[in-house]
Amino acid sequence: MLDPVLLRKDLSRVVVALKRRGVEFDEERFNILEARRKAVQVETETLQAQRNALAKQIGKLKSQGQDASEVMAESQAIPGKLKELEGQLNDIKQELDAWLMSIPNLPHDAVPDGKDSDDNVEVRRWLPGKEYVKDDMPAAPGFEVADHVALGEKLGLEFDTAAKLSGSRFVFMRGQMARLHRALSQFMLDLHTAEHGYTECYTPYIVNSSTLFGTGQLPKFKEDMFWVTKGGDDEPQVDDQGNPVVKEELYLISTSEITLTSTVADEIVPAAHLPIKLTAHTPCFRSEAGSGGRDTRGMIRQHQFDKVEMVQVVHPEKSYDALEEMVGHAEKVLKLLGVPYRVVLLCAGDMGFGASKTYDLEVWIPSQDTWREISSVSNCEAFQARRMQARFRNEQGKTEYAHTLNGSGLAVGRALVAVLENYQQADGSIVVPEVLQPYMGGIKLLQP
Repeated sequence: MLDPVLLRKDLSRVVVALKRRGVEFDEERFNILEARRKAVQVETETLQAQRNALAKQIGKLKSQGQDASEVMAESQAIPGKLKELEGQLNDIKQELDAWLMSIPNLPHDAVPDGKDSDDNVEVRRWLPGKEYVKDDMPAAPGFEVADHVALGEKLGLEFDTAAKLSGSRFVFMRGQMARLHRALSQFMLDLHTAEHGYTECYTPYIVNSSTLFGTGQLPKFKEDMFWVTKGGDDEPQVDDQGNPVVKEELYLISTSEITLTSTVADEIVPAAHLPIKLTAHTPCFRSEAGSGGRDTRGMIRQHQFDKVEMVQVVHPEKSYDALEEMVGHAEKVLKLLGVPYRVVLLCAGDMGFGASKTYDLEVWIPSQDTWREISSVSNCEAFQARRMQARFRNEQGKTEYAHTLNGSGLAVGRALVAVLENYQQADGSIVVPEVLQPYMGGIKLLQP
């Protein structure tokens, strides 16, 4: 959520920054709300001062043995008026907070202008054996490449089975494919915990709505979520005392960023405990309501997919160093897998709702002759922390909002796609990347 203090002090800056994201901020609405807030606040302070003055007057009259009943009557009317004003102030705050919940984060000054992915800026690219190159492209294999669907169907990647069980945009894996998928996630977790300093976590896959409000998925992205309720629609719910219970909407997580980041919700963390670095491997569930029918073939865009997530909660002064560090952690996965990739800085119009600055890592997909996103690493600054009240106590003993960062390290299904397509052989077999062979029991080649 945006900082209300910044809105009051530098509204023009907020308006300009949001315009870079294609969002028109309603200045008139904010100014009306702010004028109402100030008026109520002034009236409240005036009544509080009047109450204090009357209390002194009553004390003085009583000490002089004079009748204070009239002044006391005047004083006794004030608490009711203050309570009424408190309610008005709370209503204004709730209206402002509900509105701000729907407004995205401000882009960092270093984020380029632009409307969509066409305006993103390539930072660097990496090819196996060439390190960082500027414009070089991955070498063609010398035979007609197959896509991951054609390759995988001969190795245990079963889309028809998944469609029978669940419908479109799901996959069933068997044998070699299931093992390779597991190997990828285990390799990523081992790398992030052993070398990059993250603590491995196991998290719930179902969360309540307040958790999603805190990380920014709600209210904006409700239609992209899968949600469930406990019990049938007609089945009454009661507590231990037999009182009726209002059913709560529960949601399947779209990323473990939600659960990992929310571990610090409503907490005040000692500064000495920062940075907090967490990682988890979970399934992720997205209805892809806004995807417009893209990538319906194969595993690029699924309703259920696995991801190894990285989250950091850091001191505000160190969040942009942490962002670069996390990009490096995701890059290390791709380097060790030996697949070509590039790093792209997202423009203001293409960033996620809660991000101030985002890098995407895009992996080379030979069958599509293009780069596809496999990781997105973002600094959300205090945007999520303010929504979820995640704070730390600084050296002066005062509380501040922490900065939160998240990134894929990596999307397991897309990593599987990248390995299948970049390591394919002319006969349809797949060379197992050296770093994955220990997780595959020493198997070096997958054969149809």
